[in-house]
Amino acid sequence: MHLSSPQLGRLLAFARIALGLTALVAPKVPAAPWVGSKEAERSSVQLFARTLGARDLALGLGAVTAPNRNGALRSWVLLGAVADLCDAAATVKDFRQLPKISRWFVLASTVGAAAVGAVVAATIENEA
Repeated sequence: MHLSSPQLGRLLAFARIALGLTALVAPKVPAAPWVGSKEAERSSVQLFARTLGARDLALGLGAVTAPNRNGALRSWVLLGAVADLCDAAATVKDFRQLPKISRWFVLASTVGAAAVGAVVAATIENEA
């Protein structure tokens, strides 16, 4: 089965929506790999995880609902990649303070998501 670039862009968007909803409903799930299980119990960390979840939800919904013309879908997918790249930069900044077991996973997932999003965005062509 071959997916077109717009279909891949929307697939990434649905993954972002799922992550966003998870963070809003169960903020410890995405927070624990990033900061550790003990820190993920803190209400301030859960608040922050929910705000990131809202960001991902909005970026995902924007991409899913964007028409594939005038660069709209490409822009939403690229904006998601930029957000992921910023997450990677924040992870690198505090890398040594993150849990040793999961910090490489977090870094790989943020860099990987940014790279995949950027490649998919670059390949999306506008339909007339």
